[in-house]
Amino acid sequence: MRCAVIRFVAFEDLGVWEPEIAAHGYEILSLDVGVDDLAPAVDAELMIVLGAPIDAGDSSRYPVLSEVTDLVSARLQTGRPMIGVCLGAQIMAIALGATVERGEREVGFAPVVLAEPAHDSPLRHLGSAPTLHWHRDVVTLPDGATSLASTATTPHQAFAYRSSLAIQFHPEADPEAFERWLIGHSGDLESWGLDPRELRSAALEHGDEAAIAGILLIREYLRGLGSLT
Repeated sequence: MRCAVIRFVAFEDLGVWEPEIAAHGYEILSLDVGVDDLAPAVDAELMIVLGAPIDAGDSSRYPVLSEVTDLVSARLQTGRPMIGVCLGAQIMAIALGATVERGEREVGFAPVVLAEPAHDSPLRHLGSAPTLHWHRDVVTLPDGATSLASTATTPHQAFAYRSSLAIQFHPEADPEAFERWLIGHSGDLESWGLDPRELRSAALEHGDEAAIAGILLIREYLRGLGSLT
């Protein structure tokens, strides 16, 4: 089995999910947007589209976004499972005919509020655990999708569509590699008026709990896929 990973920037990777995915028998195929041929991802048993510090609708400045959106749309038509994280979730929403709009910026560790359907989904492992947020855009809910989580400023922090998941936050983030996030986003943090020292301290305080919840989430999701085969 193959898990094709669509990656935009190196420091936003599979994180704590990678060992769990490999342990479930998947060969991980990492494909870098704008560098690699992404076509093999369509037929992989699982596809994951990760995040990046660009806007999902900004294809005029980043034409590769159109390529990824077309790829996600083709994947959704196959019915094969996919996970979109942050930018990946926003691209999934667009591919399903929904929209992405500006909201209030959420950066740091905080819990999400689970919707009733989430209690019977892999997201139930989040409970009240903190998870990493790093976004400003919000999505409208696509037709046929089920909203799974929210925060006060983001109505649809996660949604399910058939066997696929879209997640606006970052349950995959590895707190042991969080420094790469702070360095990679240094320009943004400065422009947003956020102190990396405070985020670093928050990662030390909440990172282990967030990582455990993220691992349990992906584990249950993968086991659910196994029950379908």
